[in-house]
Amino acid sequence: MQIRIMPAIIIAAMVISSCNNKTEDTQMTETAYKWPDSIAAPVAEKKAKELKAHGDTRIDDYYWMNEYFTKGPDSTKVVDYLKAENAYFDTMMSGTKTFQESLYNELKARIKEKDESVPTFKNGYFYYSRQVEGKDYFVYCRKKGTMDAAEEVLLDVNAMAEGHNYFSATGFDVSMDNKLLAYGIDLLSRRQYDIYIKNLETGETYKDKVSNTQGDPVWANDNQTIFYTAKNPITLLSEKIKRHKLGTDAASDKTVYTETDKTNYIGVAKTKSDKFILITSQATLSSEVRWIDASKPEGSFTIFQSRMKEVLYSVDHANDKFYIRTNLNAKNFRIATSAENKTDTTAWKELIAHNEKILIQGFDLFKNYMAISERKDGLTQIHILNTKDNSTYYLPFDEAAYAAYLSYIPDYNTDVMRYTYTSMTTPNTVYDYNMNTREKKLMKQQEVVGSFKPGDYETERVFATAKDGTKIPISIVYKKGFKKDGQAPLMLYGYGSYGASMEASFSSVRLSLLDRGFAYAIAHIRGGQEMGRSWYEDGKMFKKINTFTDFIDCAEFLLAGKYTSKEHLYASGGSAGGLLMGAVVNMRPDLWHGVVAAVPFVDVLTTMSDPTIPLTTNEYDEWGNPANKDSYFYMKSYSPYDQVEKKAYSNMLVTTGLHDSQVQYFEPAKWVAKLREMKTDNNKLLLYTNMEAGHGGASGRFKALKDRAREYAFLFALEGITK
Repeated sequence: MQIRIMPAIIIAAMVISSCNNKTEDTQMTETAYKWPDSIAAPVAEKKAKELKAHGDTRIDDYYWMNEYFTKGPDSTKVVDYLKAENAYFDTMMSGTKTFQESLYNELKARIKEKDESVPTFKNGYFYYSRQVEGKDYFVYCRKKGTMDAAEEVLLDVNAMAEGHNYFSATGFDVSMDNKLLAYGIDLLSRRQYDIYIKNLETGETYKDKVSNTQGDPVWANDNQTIFYTAKNPITLLSEKIKRHKLGTDAASDKTVYTETDKTNYIGVAKTKSDKFILITSQATLSSEVRWIDASKPEGSFTIFQSRMKEVLYSVDHANDKFYIRTNLNAKNFRIATSAENKTDTTAWKELIAHNEKILIQGFDLFKNYMAISERKDGLTQIHILNTKDNSTYYLPFDEAAYAAYLSYIPDYNTDVMRYTYTSMTTPNTVYDYNMNTREKKLMKQQEVVGSFKPGDYETERVFATAKDGTKIPISIVYKKGFKKDGQAPLMLYGYGSYGASMEASFSSVRLSLLDRGFAYAIAHIRGGQEMGRSWYEDGKMFKKINTFTDFIDCAEFLLAGKYTSKEHLYASGGSAGGLLMGAVVNMRPDLWHGVVAAVPFVDVLTTMSDPTIPLTTNEYDEWGNPANKDSYFYMKSYSPYDQVEKKAYSNMLVTTGLHDSQVQYFEPAKWVAKLREMKTDNNKLLLYTNMEAGHGGASGRFKALKDRAREYAFLFALEGITK
């Protein structure tokens, strides 16, 4: 799905602060950062535009800022404005330049630059990736039969990325005869990928080039045909599945499926068994799957089960049967099976029943076992099912707050599954687990270069009480010796949309906070899915306000517990989490000393009223459709841009990317312009636009650290930390 979300591991590390108390290993300065005086902030031109709906008129003075996409790159006015904001940011932060470079080096120094992934076995080959010292990107490799064999380099992305400001490679798929690699490339960060095909025997990249795709090529079993998702060039919606034959002109590719419902996302994939190719169409509340024999790519796709109102289902295949995860008569999902020759709901046989206390998140299939990812009481767990005798058991995990993920293994003729374990004090750790003998083998743990010791840190899991009595989990981490006296700063992070659960996972970047006496907390607010499907349903559409009040109640809980004080409390969120930031600074600007809103979705009502903007129609079931009067006024009641008022706001840093396809750059730019016009305080308000990137920021593992150092420096400056 292309939702307004950023990877949690990025968001969790994105925005931090530090404190002015001293620790044993870091000597802090007590000299406050000297912000430049008498520096005039940019003033955006105002052009009043009336927006009318349901008898209501809104005046948008900054609507014109969307002209970079409506008029094209030749429109310089908005670009000049964004550059002026960047220059203002650079001037205001000029005294931190040396500190930023120091922070960057500190963050980079923790990364093991020369590294290698745990290999996976598929169709006679071990596949893995390498990271090269001093390089931003991966080298993708394989070895035949054994890891002692000679290495074959499939793609050296470092070499491919040379000369490009942004580079993303994705969707790697090898043909069944192991000779051809299909992959996608994005050079702009708009998530519009060109698909290429490489001959792995000769090294030749074929002339075949398929443009404007989702970057998801899937090989049929004839080794000549790929299926892929084609995007609408304007709305960027995934609207067609096409079939490309090797050596032919992509312009003649046949459309095998067109999605007519613009509220649905579509995609194409292959089953675990490699026997079928699946087309999935999914909206927020319903889905539909089609399938075809992968050995007969020119055949017609068959509907697995016609879409049903408010029924989601997903499908995989192994051992001559289909496995279905569905919420049909099961709010927290259940798992069923069906034969290959009859797949509608009348043929679904119960395998794992619904449990109102356990959310079934997904599963992986093997010849004799099934590994199921579940969530109970807000924590992940891994459930093992023997599909031969239906016996089950759970893997044990002991920490108060942690995350455990199924790691995909493409070979299902094995009794060994793979999972990743992490916590706020435990680096990502990969285990291979024998489901038959119940023995686990440590395959790899993320190496944190330097003096990091997990035992130097502590984690807590506490519960705040929301205004309606609901208990909201909060995961907290800090260094041992942290005092709950209200004097230490704390960063509270939140997201709370799309049913996306924010995990209590590890971040080496975050150590720069903790080692300076900082606490970091994750508010597991409604709108996510941490506590089950109803947790999501209670934080969307006409219950969206719960997301914002939950976050505020979590902040109040932490203040009451003296984890921090208002003078040292910071909030952060990105994308739809940036909407959260916009809402809470409007509702309770007094709570936060500083806020960082990354690529924030803040002009909710205007964006959701424009079906030509990417993602809009896909998300009517998340936010509502403003064509509906009740939805319009409910969205307006919390839309950050519409609710800006003449009052004092907290210190704020807002970031965006000029080429963002998820949250268009003009939303945060308009928001900042309106805040500048309306706010009555002298607090800092800065906007930084990455002119070369999009929603995820800079590409590459080191370039992204520059962004983090920039954001850290802003909040450190607010805390008086200058070095």
